[in-house]
Amino acid sequence: MKQILSFCFLATIAGAVAFAADQTLVGQISDSMCGASHAKMTASHPGMTDRDCALACVKGGGKFVFVSDSKVYNIANQDSPLLQMHAGHAGVTLTGDIQGDTITVSKIAMPAKK
Repeated sequence: MKQILSFCFLATIAGAVAFAADQTLVGQISDSMCGASHAKMTASHPGMTDRDCALACVKGGGKFVFVSDSKVYNIANQDSPLLQMHAGHAGVTLTGDIQGDTITVSKIAMPAKK
């Protein structure tokens, strides 16, 4: 009986994981070196934008991250061209599979212009 219950429990968990839906968050594409704020870097380099900073940090060995509500998420699929396209942009809508503090990005969109 215990084996049957264990099997049912594991099957339920596996089914829930297999059908996990993508989630959508709003925030900024940043880099792992600066995280939630580029202020220190942009203050020491006049004229540098958040986008310039994020691209420079990634080129220097950092990774793209996503910041939403002050939480920094690692991005699993660093090779997505959407990351470079939207680096430094705030207010982007990111859709993907979230596992703990890591997102596998499936879609990134800029906010609609008002």
